[in-house]
Amino acid sequence: MLNPRIIPCLLLDNGGLVKTTNFKSPKYIGDPTNAIRTFNEMFVDELIFLDINASKYGQEPNYALIKKLSSECNMPLCYGGGLKSLNQIEKIISYGVEKIAINSAAFIDTNLISEAIKIFGTQSLVLSVDVRRKVNSFKEKYEIFNVCLNKSKLPKLSSHIKKMQGIGVGEIIVNSVDKDGTMSGYDHDLIDFLKPKINVPFTILGGASDYKDFKDLYKKYGLVGMAAGSVFVFQGQYRAVLINYPNKSEKNSLFNCQKSNINISDK
Repeated sequence: MLNPRIIPCLLLDNGGLVKTTNFKSPKYIGDPTNAIRTFNEMFVDELIFLDINASKYGQEPNYALIKKLSSECNMPLCYGGGLKSLNQIEKIISYGVEKIAINSAAFIDTNLISEAIKIFGTQSLVLSVDVRRKVNSFKEKYEIFNVCLNKSKLPKLSSHIKKMQGIGVGEIIVNSVDKDGTMSGYDHDLIDFLKPKINVPFTILGGASDYKDFKDLYKKYGLVGMAAGSVFVFQGQYRAVLINYPNKSEKNSLFNCQKSNINISDK
């Protein structure tokens, strides 16, 4: 049985950390290296870094920054943003980054995904997909959102998930555009819609308001990947920047570890 993972997802924008709301209005929250050092002290399960502008503006990944972040990171690291070639993926993995998140490239070049899986292994390739609720739809309630591609060129969410699993991605991260940065709770309807369609480790992102949301997700769905942004970088009603993360005792309490075979330990 896989242990539950509580995963901070941090957004990179021109070398700094930002937090968005509904994928808009990025707010600067600090230096990514300082954030990693703080999370190291908190024994975080894993970190996700997503560059929100690399793919949007056709930029190369910031290799110097990624190399620096990986060298500082004491936990597994996943990176996504601006990736469109095997050479790029190989270079970033050579820095010690354990997972590569592919989003826009999955629509443009499926051969890139399959070739990368052959070379680096299923566990190294993660599908990242941004999703929003459809308006006045009686069929699929959700659709893929992508700032790089015309909406007409995007596949249906269900078929995209099915195709990428067939190719062999090792994990799927689903980010709710509607819930991003709102701290209003996860979109349980979205999870209900997707979970029966996903047969690889599934990480949900967007909307976490407090640690109890992680407990509810695990209790209801048995999800092993629970990602969030705002809840780990903001504190209080005025959203003051303060990095936080549940300690070992809090995590044990959230997942009732004393009553199960789950073993959560500090690294």
